[in-house]
Amino acid sequence: MQAKKRYLIVLSAGACLALLFCLGGVRLPAAGRRSRHDRSRRSDQPWPHYSDPLHRFQPWDREDTEEFNLHTSPRQKKEANTSAYRGRRCRMDSCFDFSACHRNGFKVYVYPPQKGEKISESYQNILSSIEGSRFYTADPGQACLFVLSLDTLDRDQLSPQYVHNLKTKVQNLPLWNDGRNHLIFNLYSGTWPDYTEDLGFDIGQAMLAKASISADNFRPNFDVSIPLFSKEHPRTGGERGFLKYNSIPPFRKYMLVFKGKRYLTGIGSDTRNALYHVHNAEDVVLLTTCKHGKDWQKHKDARCDKDNAEYDKYDYKEMLHNSTFCLVPRGRRLGSFRFLEALQAACVPVVLSNGWELPFSEIIDWNRATVIGDERLLLQIPTTVRSIHPDKILSLRQQTQFLWEAYFSSVEKIVLTTLEIIQDRVLEHGSRSSLMWNSHPGGLFALPQYSAYQGDFPFYYATLGEGHTGNDLQRSIKPVSLPFFSQILVLWNCDKPLPAKQRWPATSVPVIVIEGENKVMSSRFVPYETIVTDAVLSLDEDTVLSTTEVDFAFTVWQSFPERIVGYPARSHFWDSNKERWGYTSKWTNDYSMVLTGAAFFHRYYHHLYTNYLPTTLKSMVDQLANCEDILMNFLVSAVTKLPPIKVTQKKQYKETMMGQSSRASRWADPDHFAQRQTCMNKFASWFGGMPLIHSQMRLDPVLFKDQVSILRKKYRDIERL
Repeated sequence: MQAKKRYLIVLSAGACLALLFCLGGVRLPAAGRRSRHDRSRRSDQPWPHYSDPLHRFQPWDREDTEEFNLHTSPRQKKEANTSAYRGRRCRMDSCFDFSACHRNGFKVYVYPPQKGEKISESYQNILSSIEGSRFYTADPGQACLFVLSLDTLDRDQLSPQYVHNLKTKVQNLPLWNDGRNHLIFNLYSGTWPDYTEDLGFDIGQAMLAKASISADNFRPNFDVSIPLFSKEHPRTGGERGFLKYNSIPPFRKYMLVFKGKRYLTGIGSDTRNALYHVHNAEDVVLLTTCKHGKDWQKHKDARCDKDNAEYDKYDYKEMLHNSTFCLVPRGRRLGSFRFLEALQAACVPVVLSNGWELPFSEIIDWNRATVIGDERLLLQIPTTVRSIHPDKILSLRQQTQFLWEAYFSSVEKIVLTTLEIIQDRVLEHGSRSSLMWNSHPGGLFALPQYSAYQGDFPFYYATLGEGHTGNDLQRSIKPVSLPFFSQILVLWNCDKPLPAKQRWPATSVPVIVIEGENKVMSSRFVPYETIVTDAVLSLDEDTVLSTTEVDFAFTVWQSFPERIVGYPARSHFWDSNKERWGYTSKWTNDYSMVLTGAAFFHRYYHHLYTNYLPTTLKSMVDQLANCEDILMNFLVSAVTKLPPIKVTQKKQYKETMMGQSSRASRWADPDHFAQRQTCMNKFASWFGGMPLIHSQMRLDPVLFKDQVSILRKKYRDIERL
């Protein structure tokens, strides 16, 4: 029995060895008769090559190109890799000094321009955006982050914007410190034929804010991926998105479109050369042309003439605005201008650029606004986009509009988003959540210094599934006989001394008097610590409102906590003769502002007014002693993209007299009105456009003016005023 078991074991082992030998898993030693020459010749043979019909699922780089491998030595390849990102292992905890940031706050210093150095318009827009922001400091000793005045945007050696000898110039900067705490902006790197990501100088430990950066070279939570934008991209403001209304179902004339260059040779040519396989000239229109460059005819193929003729038949903007999806294939580099163009047009981007680190990927959830495809699966793209549910398409299009207007519509927003991302890393305890970045109004208007909890802001009640009830607002405002007031705050900006305590009227709630330190207009919007409620009722000294009016206005505000809700309304208009914005106080059915002399708004806007707006605008308000209410309306409308809300008021409300005094108020001064005209245009210039929105809505109490018994009406006294 034991002999039989041994026989089976030996037989099994022999069968296994024979199988391994047949499959090539075991190589028997060469016979003694094989010569040394035969063995050496066999060792020179290359390893067997197994062809893969699919391209690699990683971005093209210069070491992947045939020309690079043929003409570049291993030493040159090594030097190219190390020079591009010598600090590729850098992270915030290893290559960034937090001490200055914690000591002085997040301040950014821009090097003064060097004599004789040319700066492109795009880079000048970046520097101007930084210098006009609340982060800027002219004192390098106070700075947490440093930005070069040397133009690093275009590092293509064939470009006229290329700055020579940048390596030496950067190393000679007195504050360079191997790039530590420095931020370098770049849009184009490398040149023909490889278009690598080498900037041509050693960036050391500096952070990169770079377009078309690959995931392989991107250093997470250290670099920032920015979008590729053209030199025509506006510095401030920018156009709104093109989605004017939500069509149901959300389909357009075309399902999928693209119109752009086709590269006949070199990097980035594969995907665009294959687009004709998907083009059907009906709902999928993918057009390419090879007619670009000086010597395109030398390389033209059999399809060039046909493609060029088809290309000229279609208008690009008409396609863009009438398509549900827009293809965004890679070009010579990973990024493309098509990306931002599709976002603005509410055309859902279908990204085909394997290995591209999408712009602001650290904070933006691109799955909510784009379709990310695979270059190797191009033929499946039409089927994929057709399978997306109409509800999902509508959601994607709406998110494209939010992201465009929040982060990409101007150079200033791109720059500020970059700085805010870095600030969140520096101040981790006060960083924004993903919800803040990916929902209205966006991270630029949700300052984490105010609160880390979304419920403290006036924007997120619906998103969080919470209603803004009166429970926490019962501690809000309570003049003498109202049930909602918690305290009365008097800001004493008068040059006269404070009245004696016994001269103040008796109230059922505390009266807190704050003396303005500088006696300036902007002090009324300082976020005083004594303001502990969400709702703030702002009143001028000459405003007269009944308790019933205040009660009703507060009830309306509870339903619209993100807006200004109040009584005195004003409007703006465009004066075509003077080509400037005008201001009017005429009583009409149209308004765009509710003055803060008698209005409710959320206390967060105190924080935003003080910490978000630049010093230049607030200084202008203080010097004129005017326009602070207009500036607050500009700010709130810019944040919410909504008009204020006017509520019912008594017709006798006038602003021509100050209290019972016979002395005329500032509203009767013609210079006061002219100043407000000037303010309108100055504010519009800083915001990059006119954020105010006209409205014809007025909210009245239920049964207001209805022919029913007065006993059935809650706010019956309003009709008697």
